[in-house]
Amino acid sequence: MTVSNDDDLAGLKQIGRIVADTLEVMSRALEPGMTTRELDRIGRTFLETAGARPAPELVYAFPGATCISVNEEIAHGIPGERAIRPGDLVNIDVSAEKDGYFSDTGASFAMPPVTRAVERLCRDGRRAMWTGLREVGAGKPLAGIGRAVGAFARKNGYTLVRNLASHGVGWSLHEEPTEIATWPDASERRIMAEGLVFTVEPFLSLGATLAEDGGDPWTLYSQPRALTVQYEHTVVATRNGPLVLTMPGQ
Repeated sequence: MTVSNDDDLAGLKQIGRIVADTLEVMSRALEPGMTTRELDRIGRTFLETAGARPAPELVYAFPGATCISVNEEIAHGIPGERAIRPGDLVNIDVSAEKDGYFSDTGASFAMPPVTRAVERLCRDGRRAMWTGLREVGAGKPLAGIGRAVGAFARKNGYTLVRNLASHGVGWSLHEEPTEIATWPDASERRIMAEGLVFTVEPFLSLGATLAEDGGDPWTLYSQPRALTVQYEHTVVATRNGPLVLTMPGQ
């Protein structure tokens, strides 16, 4: 989607705030002993109270309102009876629709006790995302995002999952431009138009380079197996740089 008027921007800001607040509420509720289904129910209730519809369910008939992935699961985890334990690394991905506008956000959370390596991984996962976001702006190359995130990962001793990409969003959950690499991609030639709406969501890892299918139609696992974090914002490319839509309480 490319924002063309104030009504579009207002609609995007509204759904962006809703998914960001949902993620915030779910993260505050996160505690050992609860199941991922119980956590998902908290997200569903918040979204529906705000008048929004869970996008994975709406668009893909995903069996849950949100995606919750634990440890070796790195994306699209199905909410269920898995109990969250001390020391788990939990990723929550929230996307939703309201009034025809979609937005997408996500973050990873480490349950205490947290090792120094995992604490650093989470901190640097956020830093990697913001490193990419700083490359967003009208007229700038999309490839700049992957180059910047790749340089950050190399400098700090991490790998990047290279088959889970950022994507356009706005009128639908996934739209043009598709497959926006958050790793260096020499073949990327596209330029960000003013008003372009998309996600920035690098997967930073302690060793994984790919995501692979598991035992169900949805859940993706790190390959090779290694702890991996994902942080994600929906952003608009403007002449003044990135306009992040998925900040809580905006």
